[in-house]
Amino acid sequence: MDLSHPADRTRVPSPTAPPAAAEATLAEVGEFGTIARLVARFGTGPQVLLGPGDDAAVVAVGGAGGSGGGRVVLTTDVLVEGRHFRRDWAEASDIGARAAAQSLSDVNAMGGRATALTVGLAVPPGTALAWVLGLADGLAAESALVGAVVVGGDLTRADTVVVSVTAMGGVDGEPVTRGGARPGDLVAVNGRLGWAAAGLAVLGRGFRSPRAVVDAYRRPVVPYAAGPQAVQLGATSLVDVSDGLVADLGHVCASSGVDALLESAALVVDEPLQAVGSALGTDPTDFVLTGGDDHALVATFAPGTALPAGWTVLGQVVAAAEERGRVLVDGQAPAGEGGFRHF
Repeated sequence: MDLSHPADRTRVPSPTAPPAAAEATLAEVGEFGTIARLVARFGTGPQVLLGPGDDAAVVAVGGAGGSGGGRVVLTTDVLVEGRHFRRDWAEASDIGARAAAQSLSDVNAMGGRATALTVGLAVPPGTALAWVLGLADGLAAESALVGAVVVGGDLTRADTVVVSVTAMGGVDGEPVTRGGARPGDLVAVNGRLGWAAAGLAVLGRGFRSPRAVVDAYRRPVVPYAAGPQAVQLGATSLVDVSDGLVADLGHVCASSGVDALLESAALVVDEPLQAVGSALGTDPTDFVLTGGDDHALVATFAPGTALPAGWTVLGQVVAAAEERGRVLVDGQAPAGEGGFRHF
């Protein structure tokens, strides 16, 4: 979730660089357009069982295609001070827990469970040691929720705090990707939606209450058991809601070549979100549809699947219209961009 916009820095082109006016910027190309161009430069290999484009990658170890070895689920997330967190809004342990949760949830969204993490930490030299140790405590506490351990990383100097977390794990059976949703499937969510976004809205206006949503922003409550459970229930697709329900479900629809039709009556708008919406003069449903950072799981299941407690059916998958990958609410496209955008 973007918190602020650092001052622009002057960029001096190299003598061989093309004129600045002829260069495309990341703002023009966008996050996913940039990623597509990067991926094209890296290529692939027989050890890559699932490459870029999902919540995590899956690679073979001990032999191509997993022969003679096993498979590892891998994912990396980066948090930058001033853009993803502010030290005056959260304790160091909360920031550490939140950093771990982002990557742990990505493994969860493949139907897996993380076993190890590595952490890269860049900090200014004047940073208090107590703050760094608090960050470590938060990383360790969140990792312990899934039985994972921080096994290494890197520490370096920087002008601002940057935390990079790589999570590694495994999955029983085949990982569940974003590309398996089929027309007629149920769309269901496990976990809270909109709480962190409501907390960010409160903090951004200088308030600290309702405490429940502020705490949700500081330290998300991730449904870690839901990923493996979704695999057992036969989920056809899975995604972590980090950028917003509409945006992340849209990735599932685009990968699967389908649309999703949600029902507004099925959306759970909890009382704290209603209170924030009323206080700020905004529609609290927007928190649910476009708010990220809660790391709920959204899955699709075959029609008629009996879902246990914790899962809420929001709608169904439908055949794609002219432009595939749409998420509609009561038949209409939601207002706005539908989630967080990095550029």
